Amino acid sequence: MLEILGVWLAAILLGLPLYASMGIAAFAFVLLGGLAGSIVPQKMAQAMNSFPLVAAPLFILMGNILGASKLTDRIVRFASSIVGSLRGGYAHASILSSMIFAGMVGSAVADAAGTGAVEVRAMKRAGYRPETAAAISSAAATIGPIIPPSLPMVIYGVSADASIGKLFLAGVIPGVLMGLALMAMVAVIAPRQGLPRLPFGGLCEMWLAFKGAFLALMTPVILLGGMFSGLFTPTEAAAVADCYALFLGCVVYRTIRLADLPAILVDTAETTGIVAVLVMVAGALGWCMSISRIPQTLAPAMVATIHDPLVFLFATNAILLFIGCFMEALAALLILIPILVPAAIGFGVDPVQFGLIMIFNLILGTIHPPIGVVLFVMARIAGITFEQISRAIIPWLVPLLCVLAAITAWPPLTLALPQLLMGGK
Repeated sequence: MLEILGVWLAAILLGLPLYASMGIAAFAFVLLGGLAGSIVPQKMAQAMNSFPLVAAPLFILMGNILGASKLTDRIVRFASSIVGSLRGGYAHASILSSMIFAGMVGSAVADAAGTGAVEVRAMKRAGYRPETAAAISSAAATIGPIIPPSLPMVIYGVSADASIGKLFLAGVIPGVLMGLALMAMVAVIAPRQGLPRLPFGGLCEMWLAFKGAFLALMTPVILLGGMFSGLFTPTEAAAVADCYALFLGCVVYRTIRLADLPAILVDTAETTGIVAVLVMVAGALGWCMSISRIPQTLAPAMVATIHDPLVFLFATNAILLFIGCFMEALAALLILIPILVPAAIGFGVDPVQFGLIMIFNLILGTIHPPIGVVLFVMARIAGITFEQISRAIIPWLVPLLCVLAAITAWPPLTLALPQLLMGGK
């Protein structure tokens, strides 16, 4: 453990990228242990030899296609027609749009850059303070990786040997609760800040908005319906969703030209490369931790020290929230899974529930400084400083933390739907 941590920290302090520092730590471990250096590339290749992992680039491609298709305007219009007449209508519409968009792309950053960009501009025109508009959209963007499909869930499922289908189902109720909690927060602050409401356009306007967004809204229905009816696996579902997104962009809405496809594919390849190299080096480093018996030592030690599963979960929340403030979510997930999941299983915690808790905590780090990648995106969109949005986001963390506490303390919020539709305990 000291060898791994020492080399890893030294590499980070020298300014090397995270994946490079993880890889060097793995090489240092095998060489200092008198093992063959060829073990590391073998374990890296083995980490990628996973059929479910094929879903990762396919979901990334789907998100890029849907973003290029400019479906966000249709989704925002539909959401505004439903909840826009409430006090703080644009804020409610931003949250509902994020919930709908989450069922398509599964990424907080994609949500922020997509529906968030449209909503922030609309809120600013309606008189919202820029930092308030940006904070609301940032908080709503965290719903993206919780409601399926979700790239972090795919990575967790592969790394922790958990059912990706069950993870997808487990995220539905927490994702909806996140949206409702944020809407409740809007209802509280709207009268105090004088947030305006949109004029109600009537059922006719609602119908036209629904009709315009209908095919886009069918994306999560096709995705989840096909998966849970047994027509295709989660990996195959991603491929089906890619074909459907291309059909919408190229044939139905004609917002994607053939000339746009190379840029979409290059962007997908770049993002996939980042994810793949993290998965590979994390697989090698995880093997090093395993044969050094770090998980086997830490898990029983945690069980013996804490005793109570609920105390363990809330202690894990505190650790993950802290780590999420300083480390990118996917990297932290890959590093911590081999350490924390065995401990959770030792306490009798379902791996599916624990996966949602891990992902939820680390995604909150995307809207918390100093990393706060979603905050950086939204600050640029809203034309404000990072410091302004960092202060404005603080109240919006409260409802999200309440949902996190609820899914931690009451397992049925995450496990009821997978048990109902897929069986098992």
